[in-house]
Amino acid sequence: MGRHIYIAAPLFSVAEREFNSRLCEELERRGYRVTLPQRDCTGDREEIFRRCLSGIEGADILIAVLEGVPCDDGTAFEVGYAFALGKRILGLRTDFRNAGEHGARVNLMLEKACDRILACEEELFAALEKMEGDYGEEAED
Repeated sequence: MGRHIYIAAPLFSVAEREFNSRLCEELERRGYRVTLPQRDCTGDREEIFRRCLSGIEGADILIAVLEGVPCDDGTAFEVGYAFALGKRILGLRTDFRNAGEHGARVNLMLEKACDRILACEEELFAALEKMEGDYGEEAED
């Protein structure tokens, strides 16, 4: 089975939850093991928080959906936590609006925490394939 991915994303509207589910399904179809908070981090507030932290801790890669101006604060927290743990982070921002100073796509802290910020799902899947190659090279060392 492929790497473990945690999807950090807003999940407050039907459209957001449907996008997250569709992304999760495609990742699982490609052989990744996925933690999707709206599906996997349930319970009371404390349990949701702990399950999300555990999902990030167990993940190899965090995919952060960085939509909106500004992006979702929970997603920003998850990016920061994953960064502090030394996780690989891919940002996905299909939103073409500027979100920071001087025409930046996202807040500087999010930009620097992410390995890359990608503009579409095709770019995301290509970056994941490249990361798989990078992991393979690490195993050969």
